[in-house]
Amino acid sequence: MLREVRESDLPILFEQQLDPEATQMAAFPARDRQAFMEHWARILIDESLITRAIVFDGQVAGNIGSFESAGHWQVAYWIGKQYWGRGIATRALSEFMRDVTERPLYAHVAKHNTASIRVLQKCGFTICGEERGDDQIEEFILRLDRQVEPS
Repeated sequence: MLREVRESDLPILFEQQLDPEATQMAAFPARDRQAFMEHWARILIDESLITRAIVFDGQVAGNIGSFESAGHWQVAYWIGKQYWGRGIATRALSEFMRDVTERPLYAHVAKHNTASIRVLQKCGFTICGEERGDDQIEEFILRLDRQVEPS
């Protein structure tokens, strides 16, 4: 289930983003508590962003959002490590894309993050390019042109 992110979700999301294996997989560094809370405070008041909590069995399993960057709509998500391997990301992304109708929709993912690449491809995204991020991590750029039910 997807729902609006609540301030009460933030401590859970903070702990999820601290996991060393998750940050390595996502190639995205964890933020300290103050930086994390300031970042989310900006997200929660920005009406141009679409952000949802991912709830599984009544627990916050992660978050998913969409934002505009350099003239392109992007999607990004984070699943807490304890929820990996259960198809939650695929179901959440599929549901989220029904509400986010902007197309094309892009995602950037570290090349070594095969699980996330698989999630995106199941939902109809295709690899359309590569780049090296500011942190020198090699990434695939994936693009979705139309809604596809997960395979």
